[in-house]
Amino acid sequence: MRARVIMGCRDRARAERAASEIRAEVGERAEGGGELVVRELDLASLSSVRAFCHRVLQEEPRLDVLINNAGIFQCPYMKTEDGFEMQFGVNHLGHFLLTNLLLGLLKNSAPSRIVVVSSKLYKYGEINFEDLNSEISYNKSFCYSRSKLANILFARELARRLEGTGVTVNSLHPGIVRTNLGRYVNIPLLAKPLFNLVSWAFFKTPLEGAKTSIYLASSPDVEGVSGKYFGDCKEEELLPKAMDDLVARKLWDISEVMVGLLK
Repeated sequence: MRARVIMGCRDRARAERAASEIRAEVGERAEGGGELVVRELDLASLSSVRAFCHRVLQEEPRLDVLINNAGIFQCPYMKTEDGFEMQFGVNHLGHFLLTNLLLGLLKNSAPSRIVVVSSKLYKYGEINFEDLNSEISYNKSFCYSRSKLANILFARELARRLEGTGVTVNSLHPGIVRTNLGRYVNIPLLAKPLFNLVSWAFFKTPLEGAKTSIYLASSPDVEGVSGKYFGDCKEEELLPKAMDDLVARKLWDISEVMVGLLK
């Protein structure tokens, strides 16, 4: 679509390899426009998020679309550089700070769009304000689901705050996609051939998994649509807990303090 695309990636070497493959694949189609640049961004480090945003704000005259796509899935208990439980820290807090720091540029570039990648697994999550950082107990599956529920609540609250600005915010679930997101999931050696067969047969390819993100980022069909949740390029219903505005506002307020936007 002749866009200038910034890939914010944790591992610069892997990002450059991916960018080279994309440039080679797109090739002549991008002649006369289109650009792909790699920038270092580690969502597990608030200082990295700030440095990335500082550079974007200095170098980019406009920002039409922000896609919050990074994620970590069911890892053992670990903490981010800033002391947050890794899944909540990366999947929610890192993106929360990133989006807030880029909001001014998005507003100035309106009409613009924010796309938040969540997961169907949000259904198994709860926002426990007494133990957001999982200091009392840690269940890797539950904590992933909580971070994905937080994504949806964040998107809804942000959509409410941005009414009338020309900036839309929507969340989505991509389905089960064949990527290395599940690198922390232990599959017994004997079961691996079966798992590989199942994933080949039933999981989406990365391109199929990206379709709803691309749709929300670029389709005229969703122009002006905000605060909604999508799957397979169609709007989907949410469970009541993902539409709880009081919880969404409380999570927003606490997140602001956690990432240092409010002292």
